[in-house]
Amino acid sequence: MSLVIEEKEIDSLPISIDPEVLSGTPVFRGTRVPVDALLSNIEAGLTVDEFLENFPTVTREQALQVLGFSRSTLQRLAQSK
Repeated sequence: MSLVIEEKEIDSLPISIDPEVLSGTPVFRGTRVPVDALLSNIEAGLTVDEFLENFPTVTREQALQVLGFSRSTLQRLAQSK
């Protein structure tokens, strides 16, 4: 099984990866907030609103776009089986 994610799809995400910022950890574009912080916060039971309160430099649009990408990627994985 392989899943192909188009480069343009990745480029449209509000994420940047720069070795000079947090050693290349994917962060929300324009911030130093790791994308993983969103997923970890949700996993811990926080709401998106609580995450945004904790990380005010991340916009609601950015958070929802990352979550939407995660959802659609998982749906494509399920369909490829």
